[in-house]
Parts: sequence; C-alpha cells; structure tokens
Amino acid sequence: MKFKKTYGLILSGMLSVGILAACSSDGGGTTTETESEGGTETAGGNVIKIATQSPLSGGSAIIGEAIKLGAQLKLEEEAAKFEELGYKLQLEPYDDQGDPKKGVSNANLIGADESIYGVIGHYNSGVAIPSSEVYEKYNIATVSPANTAVEITERGLKTMNRIVARDDFQGPAGAEYSINELGAKKIFIINDKTAYGVGLSDAFKAAAQELGAEIVGEGSITVGEKDFNGVINQVVSAKPDLVYFGGLYAEGGILIKQARDKGLDIPFMGGDGMDSSGLVDIAGEAVKNTFITSVAGSTDSIDSGKAFVEAYKAAFNKEPESYSVYAYDSMGVLLQGIENAIKENGGKLPSKEVVAEAVRAIKDYQGALTTVTFDEKGDNVNSKVFLYKFEEASYPAVQVGEVSQ
Repeated sequence: MKFKKTYGLILSGMLSVGILAACSSDGGGTTTETESEGGTETAGGNVIKIATQSPLSGGSAIIGEAIKLGAQLKLEEEAAKFEELGYKLQLEPYDDQGDPKKGVSNANLIGADESIYGVIGHYNSGVAIPSSEVYEKYNIATVSPANTAVEITERGLKTMNRIVARDDFQGPAGAEYSINELGAKKIFIINDKTAYGVGLSDAFKAAAQELGAEIVGEGSITVGEKDFNGVINQVVSAKPDLVYFGGLYAEGGILIKQARDKGLDIPFMGGDGMDSSGLVDIAGEAVKNTFITSVAGSTDSIDSGKAFVEAYKAAFNKEPESYSVYAYDSMGVLLQGIENAIKENGGKLPSKEVVAEAVRAIKDYQGALTTVTFDEKGDNVNSKVFLYKFEEASYPAVQVGEVSQ
C-alpha cells in the first residue's frame, strides 16, 4: 500500500434538515394507482419509485440529509430520460434515525411497496446490515453511498452494493499513516460499540500491530452519551502518542473536545464517520491536530465534481457534504441499471430480481466523482481511501494523502 501525497479540499458545508417536495416519507404515493407489468400505472404513466434510507433526525442528520439531497438531485436530472421511456421517477425518502430497528421497519414498508425498485442508503452500517436482509427478501436493488463495514458485502446478498471502500481497506490505511507519517508508537483505541465503529477499529488495530505499534489500551463509549471523562482518564493513564476513534462525528467531536480540556494535545485519528462539518461545529478549536481517513474524495479534483457542486448549490442553496456526491453517483448507478434492464426487456420494466441483476452487472459507470464497476460481491473495484488533517477549526479539512487498492 503506497501513499500518494496530494493537497486539496472537500467542498462541503452544514446541511439542515429540509422538506423534500412531492415525496412522501411513509413509502406511499399520492397518485391514483393500478398495478401494471411495468411499475405502477398512473395518469402520468408508469411510476418507478426509488427510496432513500438515511438518518434525517438525530445526531447524524447532517450527513443523512446530504445523502437524501444528493440522490434527489440525480433523480431529478434523469427524470426526462425516463419519461421518454414511458416511466415517471419518484423519490421516497425514509428517516432511519440511525437506528437498526427503525431501518428494518422502514425496509419492510419499502418491500411492501410494489413500485419501489431500488434503495439508496444507508449511512450507518449497523442499520444497513439488518435492513439489507429485508431488501434481499424482496429483490430490491440497493446501492450504498457510505457503508464501509466488511459484512455489508460478505454475506452473498445479490441486491446489496456499495460504491465506497471497505473498512478492511480504510483501517489499514489509517494505521499506516499513523505509524509511518505521524510516528505513532503507542496507540489507544476507542470505539462506539456499533458494527461500523468496532469493525473499523479492529481493522486499524490489526494493521497497527502488524506494523509494530503497541496498543496501550482500549475503551468504548455509547452512541448518544455526552460525558466521556471515564475513557479519557484511561487514555491519560496509558500515555499514548495517538488516540484512534472508531465512531461518528457527533460523539467524536465531544470526545476530542473533552480530551483537549484534559490536556491531551496528541493527534486523534478517526474514520469516515467523522468526515462532517458537524465535527468542527462540536469540537471547535479542539479539532486541530485531528486526522481522518475517508472513503469520500474531493469534488474539486475534476470538472464533473465541480459541476456537481454548482448544481447542488443551485438546487438547494447550500454547500454539499462529503457524501452528497456519493449519493448522487449511487443514484446514477442504480438508475443506469434500471434503464439497462428496461431496454433489454423491450421497453418494459422487468421483475425486481432482473433489475437487481442489471445493477450488479454495472461496469465502468462514470459518475460525477466516482467510476463504478461492481465485483461479484457488490464492492466497487475502483474505490479509494483519502486522508485529511484538520489544521484549523474549519471544514473541509486539508487532504494529505490518497490510497488506491
């Protein structure tokens, strides 16, 4: 694994929760419907619904809203093409609240809706894993813009795909940078007990130990907690030269701030769950000297990425977050698969199972920021990991490295 040094910025900003026009959040449409061979027949033609599942409320709502809006933008851009094919696209946003139980409940509603042919989501791997079992039952193709847990694509599901890198790639990338670039020798690891946080931390730990670092302590926190002084005291006693946190920005920001208040000025390292403007909002000046790995790259690195930013700002009057463009590209991949399935079926929308097969078969899809080719498991063979440093209390952070598979 070799690092390619680069310097750039992730164009992003804080997203507030908004209302998505003309879309319901309960999985039901507002048009008069009758079942037909291709989608749901309405006065305006056959409807193909695409659902999003992301946290639109709670601690991760900034990123959850970004995922919804990125997907919405691409769906709206593709609407005219599908109208020419005889179909009307409709977005159905669901709030999974970052809660596995809510995600599964929503997934069952999605499965019961005969006109939903795909899902863009989730943000939390711990929500995606059980929810995807439901999508598989109903043969609903899913493309994730953010899930990194290894288990996502290791279960042999035919409907689950992702366009971003896995934690068994991201964790080692963070470990190598921590040891070879930051000179870390003694590391304390903290996780948030979620499938994402534990999986990422374990991957980081294994790679760090292989590279010769000593793990001087391990601790955990619980999502939603506000007082982390217990685990911080353990860190102080262990005297590490770097702290690694496997978790999300809501807790990560508090953890970093409280650690700095205790006099810990050593580097903090985390994963893509901390790649949000919310981290800076919470940690403030304490965020300095924090490093993150992310599966999200810089939108200003190519012209199509810059064009996406301008279109997003024009549509929603706000800056995109890091996963906005990945939701946009995930929707593009999903719609390309559906379009291919329709054309291969003589203009008629085939079964959901056939649509899922068409999505998995995607090769060399060129999105605004990503190139997507799915392997037999549903992983994108072109995924990358990027490394960032918070030099100031501002977002986006400065890109300091890039790792290709």
